[in-house]
Amino acid sequence: MDKIVGVHGIGKYHYYRDAGNSAEGAASAVREKWDRYLHKGLTGGVPYTKERYVTDIAYYAHLLCEHPQEPSARAVRAMDVPSQEVFVAWAKQLPRMGEGLTGALHAVTGWLLNRLQANAADLAGLFCPEVAAYMTAGSRAREKARAAVAQTIRRNQPKVVIAHSLGSVVAYETLWSNPDLRIDLLLTLGSPLGMQNVIFERLLPAPINGRGKKPPSVRRWVNIADKDDIVAIPAELRRSFTGIDQETLVNLDWLDFHSVRNYLGCGALNEHLKPYLH
Repeated sequence: MDKIVGVHGIGKYHYYRDAGNSAEGAASAVREKWDRYLHKGLTGGVPYTKERYVTDIAYYAHLLCEHPQEPSARAVRAMDVPSQEVFVAWAKQLPRMGEGLTGALHAVTGWLLNRLQANAADLAGLFCPEVAAYMTAGSRAREKARAAVAQTIRRNQPKVVIAHSLGSVVAYETLWSNPDLRIDLLLTLGSPLGMQNVIFERLLPAPINGRGKKPPSVRRWVNIADKDDIVAIPAELRRSFTGIDQETLVNLDWLDFHSVRNYLGCGALNEHLKPYLH
């Protein structure tokens, strides 16, 4: 079987804490869950018996914030200024909200709670601080996260990288900044790479004439997104990037639309992964 490396998304700091502040232990715990989720998708729900699909997880959550808080609607309203700025820019791409920072904070928090229930507010409470920590210009967290991902990919030399959520942004920048990391297949899941005024314009390297490009060390790039995923805005990255070989829109769960569990288990990855699962 060819090697597969995963790059996790938002909200994975608790694995680090639960592993006694060990990034290696956190990576192992995440990998075990990814194997279980992938098994469901690949087999259609056959009972899991410890099959190993993912070689390693590039873990970086502990590098984004020193004292992360548990997400909640209260945490959304109490976010620091950089996180609030991300929140408002993100909110403007959702249904029309009131202008101004305070109005947008109250309006979109209410919308998330009323329309999508508390788990969407939890998602916002995770997404915005971690994106702000990573995307800030000159951020040491950004450098360290990319270095951690590059180290894991270089150590394993995988044929496939699966990157979920914010992990797709970290993987994209890592592959651009380390052209020696040759990847046969990049699979992005629920990716916010194309999110205007939040991520897209701040990418390194910066888009040229409004277009990003596939990292030159990647042979094939496949993007998969839930059509209603409020993190994957826009869901179709071909609007903003050249070099994407295939895109698939899926319909996961009207509430749990962004979880890696549903992405890995939905079966949409099967045709792309099976050639590597000898």
